Amino acid sequence: MPDPDPRPGDLDPIETASADELRAVQTERLRWSVRHAYDHVAHYRAAFEAVGAHPDDVRELSDLAGLPFTTKDDLRRNYPFGMFAVPREQVARVHASSGTTGRPTVVGYTRGDLDVWADVVARSIRAAGGRRGMVLHNAYGYGLFTGGLGAHAGAERLGCTVVPVSGGMTERQVQLIGDFRPEIIMVTPSYMLNLIDEMERQGIDPRSSSLRIGIFGAEPWTNEMRREMEERLGIDAVDIYGLSEVIGPGVASECVETKDGLHVWEDHFYPEVVDPVTGDVLPDGTEGELVFTSLTKQAMPVIRYRTRDLTRLLPGTARTMRRMEKITGRSDDMIILRGVNLFPTQVEELILGLPALSPHFQCVLDRQGHLDSMTVVVERRAAASPAAAATAGAGLGRMVKNRIGVSIEVSVVDPHTIERSVGKMRRLVDRRPIR
Repeated sequence: MPDPDPRPGDLDPIETASADELRAVQTERLRWSVRHAYDHVAHYRAAFEAVGAHPDDVRELSDLAGLPFTTKDDLRRNYPFGMFAVPREQVARVHASSGTTGRPTVVGYTRGDLDVWADVVARSIRAAGGRRGMVLHNAYGYGLFTGGLGAHAGAERLGCTVVPVSGGMTERQVQLIGDFRPEIIMVTPSYMLNLIDEMERQGIDPRSSSLRIGIFGAEPWTNEMRREMEERLGIDAVDIYGLSEVIGPGVASECVETKDGLHVWEDHFYPEVVDPVTGDVLPDGTEGELVFTSLTKQAMPVIRYRTRDLTRLLPGTARTMRRMEKITGRSDDMIILRGVNLFPTQVEELILGLPALSPHFQCVLDRQGHLDSMTVVVERRAAASPAAAATAGAGLGRMVKNRIGVSIEVSVVDPHTIERSVGKMRRLVDRRPIR
């Protein structure tokens, strides 16, 4: 049987198309997607009419700014299938969020949507350096969460051998990495740290493993975290971005040759950055809230979906398509402490500059009298003495005060004290009483 992809390292033609060619594809697809949503989703028809908008108004990409936003609350109000644009019988699969803060958000996929999803994840793995025939260890969770099945289908589409481990069973994961010798791992960055720690606990040098490429996503992580994992594991650590409401993993990805931000696959997902307060569209290069409009989704198109993720758009480098900077945080994860805005990623960046402290930490919010307070609980590294770690903890407190502008407490604890996650790390613990 002939190899259907004899040149697995080649790019899709659209990845290096001219800007004019890309805009032409986007414009045609945008017009279709807006019309599709308006004609087949009652929510969009009502939302458009409420602001006096109509699909015929969308002739150019810039006309998108005249359409209303879609929010997570809109998806929850239309639970479970009210946002679908095709009959339920044409929906091949559904995924959903955990619903920990209310009703889950449900998303649906036609067979065509699943094909597009597999294509963009395959494109992302290839951009990270993955190639046909490599073994890929998939430690993203399977089930209603989009990470596991999304990564799995994309890896198979590229032609990789997939090890569908899912999350958990950390000791077993380390064993399988040693036995199956994968070159690629896909997992959340916080759980990758758990795996590295477990290798070291078992007396295995992480740099001796077969892993060469790590594709990490599903939570914000810093370039300092990249350096930590690359040095300890001897890999190329590459960021991948996605969210269930837009499609899942594979909306954007870093390219291993540059590692300078995530190229958005703009032929399927059109990005905007807006002011989180006013909703005004911001020019490229300005930080704000990321908004996506799907261009090809059939089952559940999204028009101007507010992600709450904070970033900025930059020109393409390794690909024609624009880049988004690594997510600095979420507008709904921002900590406002005595009038100062702070994100857990800022704390992570400072911690990783202190060799005695490990990347395992949590920001614990409390209230003392009428004032909010924050304690950073951080583990010392196993090789660091308690005295050295205490000195580093005091230094962390000073750096937060000097660089971010707010006073905090720091509690340095022994290794393996903080709860470990098999998925996204719980960075923020809010113990403040509800007023």
